[in-house]
Amino acid sequence: MAVTLKASKQGLEEVDQARKKKGWTATAAAWYQDAKTSAATLKRFRQGKPIQQDAFIGICQAVGIENWQEIVDDSPPSQTDSRPEFFAYDEAWVGREQLVTELSEKLRGRCRLLLLVGITGIGKTALAERLAVELQDWFQGDWKNNLRRANFDYQDKTTDFASVAARWLEEWGERLSAEEKQPELLLSRLIKHLHKNQVLVLIDSMERLLTGNDEEGWGDFADEWWLKFFLSLLSAESCQSRLIVTSQDLPVQLLDSRYSNFWHRQIVYGLDESEQVALFETTELDVSEESADKRLLVRIGKAYKGHPLVLRVIIGEISSEPFSGNVQAYWEDCGDKIEEVEKALAEAEAGKNLGEQDNWKLHTLTKELRIQVNERLESAFDRLKRDVFDAYILVCAASVYRSPEKEAYWLKHLVQWLKRLESQECSEERQDQALEELSNRFLVEESINHNNKRVVGQHNLIRSVAIAHRRRLLDSFNNGV
Repeated sequence: MAVTLKASKQGLEEVDQARKKKGWTATAAAWYQDAKTSAATLKRFRQGKPIQQDAFIGICQAVGIENWQEIVDDSPPSQTDSRPEFFAYDEAWVGREQLVTELSEKLRGRCRLLLLVGITGIGKTALAERLAVELQDWFQGDWKNNLRRANFDYQDKTTDFASVAARWLEEWGERLSAEEKQPELLLSRLIKHLHKNQVLVLIDSMERLLTGNDEEGWGDFADEWWLKFFLSLLSAESCQSRLIVTSQDLPVQLLDSRYSNFWHRQIVYGLDESEQVALFETTELDVSEESADKRLLVRIGKAYKGHPLVLRVIIGEISSEPFSGNVQAYWEDCGDKIEEVEKALAEAEAGKNLGEQDNWKLHTLTKELRIQVNERLESAFDRLKRDVFDAYILVCAASVYRSPEKEAYWLKHLVQWLKRLESQECSEERQDQALEELSNRFLVEESINHNNKRVVGQHNLIRSVAIAHRRRLLDSFNNGV
């Protein structure tokens, strides 16, 4: 087995000082290239995680530290080292302190099931994992052994209840015969284990478990045993375990008022401005008060409403070649697209809310955004188009509005589009169902306007995608498709 090393806290400070003397950013390509390693390995080194000895030595020597032996952390493994590997929560986590406090208190109390919902990339999984860290002292015994998760983020993941339940039970040391791997028996054993033991279960991307139809709506479980599992957990007289579930879609079958004391739904929004600045600061970008860089970064953050995944992708691009931390150069490359959004929003505030000719590019601003963000958004739109075509038409048609408007205005456009498509009237029930589906998928945002009236709008990133889809629909109409 290859020898691995990790740097001590003091050693990381020494390396950081040496790196700054060379004028390199913390993620400079020249650094990991001189060390003959990768950006990912350099990141692990800076996080104080173990890496192979050759890479460790190369990283140190690249900044002029020859006595690398003196900065090796040779202390015995701590409890922190036994933490499970997380998908999203890392050292760049910032903000949401009050929310973490409130949600962890609910989980320590009577809340057995916490639903974290919101648009893709908004930070639901990272928040779930941050809560797991916050609750580590709540566990009795080994934290890693008492934490289980199921991530359904990928299409090829097994989603049936029986397979997941059997895996969890076997990982907890329970022996299962072939006859005992029937859903009914697995449900009984799993519920019994969760009732008697203090276990935390994380379930990611619950939307993959949901289905429905045009008549009865969506948000039902494709596998009835998942519904039976959650309801059994909520209806039990007592339960020591806790579940944190993330989803882009609302599982409407779980929202039973009889069990409202035992579940909580939390919509996750983007980072506020102070949190955005803190995120930029973790990557050593200049966010001092007098910095021109900070002003540009804040403008980017505002355009994206603090969307964490987008901001992390943009930070990565700024920190990498060819920009190497040069915010001004990055703005010169793509700032015009941000300015277009700023101009449209300013016009909306001045009363010009219709933007039928807007052509926002927030979702395709750069190559990395197209790869890491746009694919997720397109997947959500594809599911909507496949599942509830009326709702898909509505989100596209309503993209003409730059800021929130009355529901009636949105629905007027749906009626017009469907009449053009089907040559028939759209009933009020059908209109309401389309809007409800967008709400259940968090593709609309509700707010109160200056007249104390409820209005609905779109996140800037969602509107950017919807505009592109609306243009495609118009092209198909014009071409007679």
